[in-house]
Amino acid sequence: MDKKKKAEKVWYALYVKSRTEKKVAIELAGGGFDYYLPLEKRLKQWSDRKKWVEEPLFRSYIFVYITQKEYYKVLQTRGVVKYISFEGKAVAVPQQQIDAIKIYLQEIDPILNEDQQWEEGKEVEVMTGKLIGLKGILIKANGKNRVKVEIEVVGSAIILNIPRKQLRIIG
Repeated sequence: MDKKKKAEKVWYALYVKSRTEKKVAIELAGGGFDYYLPLEKRLKQWSDRKKWVEEPLFRSYIFVYITQKEYYKVLQTRGVVKYISFEGKAVAVPQQQIDAIKIYLQEIDPILNEDQQWEEGKEVEVMTGKLIGLKGILIKANGKNRVKVEIEVVGSAIILNIPRKQLRIIG
């Protein structure tokens, strides 16, 4: 039973050198490590042109999915500074939070007929879909179908644009 626990993979957040996220991702892949580097497309403006580029959603952060045995090997990867930790211990990132980031980056607005009133500052819980059980604070109603919800991930907050029909107000 002990051997199974050691081989169990866990998500961790890595802090990497500034502007090296993609290079570190290549290094991690070369080392055989599972990683997730959330990228979003942004329109960049230069003096002579505009161009869509993929940039990290969280600057200087990459997520790794590793076993305890791989923990120190990952730290030796070029560009990796440290694990995000609390009181000296690396903080595991729940799978649900990784899924929340992935869904946030792939969202497409659905068509809904819901006319409920949503008040800013209310606590909400996701009731359906891959994010079920995740809780956050309603930030803003985005049109008729979606709301912006702030959810804590790795000690910082991300804003998700979630369909109202997937949420319920708590309390």
